[in-house]
Amino acid sequence: MWQSPLLGTASRTAAWIGPSPSIMLLVALAVATIAIAKADDLPKDTLRLLLWQAPTTLNPHLAPGIKDQLASRINYEPLATFDKNGKLIPFLAAEAPSIENGDVAPDGKSVTWKLRQGVKWSDGKPFTAKDVLFTYRFITNPDVGSSSAPNYKSVTSVEVIDDHTVKIEFKDPTPIGSYPFVGVRGSIIPEHVFADYNNVNIASAPANLAPVGTGPYIANEFRAEDVLMIGEDVVNTVKIIYEPNPFYRDPEKLRFKQVTLQGGGDANVAANAVLRDGVVDYAWNLQVDDDVLKGLEAKGVGKVAFSFGSYIERIMLNFTDPNRETDQGERSSTQFPHPFLTDKLVREAFADSVDREKIAALYGRTGRATANILMAPSIYISPNTSFNFDLAKAAALLDEAGWVDSDGDGVRDKGGIQLRVLYQTTVNPVRQQTQEIVKRDLESIGVLVENKVTDSSIFLGSGNDNTNTRRHFYSDIEEYAYGNKSPDPGAYMRGWICSEAAQQKNSWAGENWSRYCNPAYDALYEQTMTEVDPEKRRQLFVQMNDLLIADAAVVPIVYWADVTGLGKDIEGFDGTPWDSETWNIADWYRKP
Repeated sequence: MWQSPLLGTASRTAAWIGPSPSIMLLVALAVATIAIAKADDLPKDTLRLLLWQAPTTLNPHLAPGIKDQLASRINYEPLATFDKNGKLIPFLAAEAPSIENGDVAPDGKSVTWKLRQGVKWSDGKPFTAKDVLFTYRFITNPDVGSSSAPNYKSVTSVEVIDDHTVKIEFKDPTPIGSYPFVGVRGSIIPEHVFADYNNVNIASAPANLAPVGTGPYIANEFRAEDVLMIGEDVVNTVKIIYEPNPFYRDPEKLRFKQVTLQGGGDANVAANAVLRDGVVDYAWNLQVDDDVLKGLEAKGVGKVAFSFGSYIERIMLNFTDPNRETDQGERSSTQFPHPFLTDKLVREAFADSVDREKIAALYGRTGRATANILMAPSIYISPNTSFNFDLAKAAALLDEAGWVDSDGDGVRDKGGIQLRVLYQTTVNPVRQQTQEIVKRDLESIGVLVENKVTDSSIFLGSGNDNTNTRRHFYSDIEEYAYGNKSPDPGAYMRGWICSEAAQQKNSWAGENWSRYCNPAYDALYEQTMTEVDPEKRRQLFVQMNDLLIADAAVVPIVYWADVTGLGKDIEGFDGTPWDSETWNIADWYRKP
């Protein structure tokens, strides 16, 4: 059934089935009607969100990427989160814990949370400390395979003191910035809804798409197929419809009768939707040429908000061989080191072949060339690193490593192996331009490059049913953006320790996707697990960054801003790098 043209979308669950001329005519008429709908005709009490990567789940602890976290964060809340200034903001907690109020142990090995009283789930059941305990058990259950699990590895116990008090104990002293149940990985889920699915059957839980939460708006419909009209283009999308939570504790704050979230298209489509046509009020992650953004913004339909958080566009180097298989059919296994990327000279040559300034120019206002993999908070930015684009030096390094063009075919070789790489990333215009820049420069020094692109919902996903993911890393090099989702970078920097190598035996849930392994790096990380002095801890993280760069373990390219498109009349948006952009959606409103 087709929806009102005023919504700018149309369901195609039934209308496109079969070749009936009458149905096709109905479809054509409906699309034509939608196409002429103007932004000013859209209902003002509906907030329209667009992600160019479609969410696949509304369970925050099964979320494979930012898009899923953003969609689920509307439904669910953590105990607290950090705003852009690093201030801890309580949500389900009654107050922020501190040493001063006695809720943080002086030795840093435990924290007590006092919870808000009177909070209810969207089905009317009371929220209690038992839900916090259940969330911990759910996240840490290996049968569930939660994407949030790495953030809870430091916890030894979660104890319910009473209905509104919970105590968490840690293996080692833990800074507030890395507390569990905080920020994007901290959402609390209801025990009475998920108890029967805290096992291998979690994928079949109805609440994965029909959540029961404490957040301001609750999804009551998840359409796997829908369309969005943007100009004359029909964009295939997923559509989620949210309604105000009838039991939300501050109902007077909610300014919208409905929130719709659609996922599909690409970054250019999203930019046009919010900045040119005004058919949506919010568009996420506008990875579009900055000159294009400036031109669209000049139309006065929408506005661009951008802020530098923690995300680094990087080229990851595979330390394992993606072309050899184990007896179990696993590729990129730690059993088989990479035939040339385990050579530091080759890695250094690759790093010197990346023209970061040229690539950063593609981002305009929203990107800066960088040599560091850790950029936020700013106290962790290392002053000790630098980058150098030098193709002559890169060629000399390859010569020194013994990679020469022995047969005159233009490709270096050694021991019967050609120096050729498969370079994978997501479908994205800026990333495809980056691929071409890197490919041209590497091939100029005798490295054969094959580019591969994969839909972002697959590449950034965590499912094991598809091997075209960054976690499987079945290529030689890959590009994406990633960063710490907490003011404390401990969980983020776990991504290079030996024990975190993503492998078949851990269902590729390990955080070390490149399978880098360096005992010196592990030793520094272990020190951060027990160091309580803030300055000494800061120095350790700077040393870890410097070691990765000196070892050419990863090639940082661009420190980029979160770029958001907003309708000209949308107010209350307040992005933070430490949570999803919808973290304060209860405060959003449309200016009269």
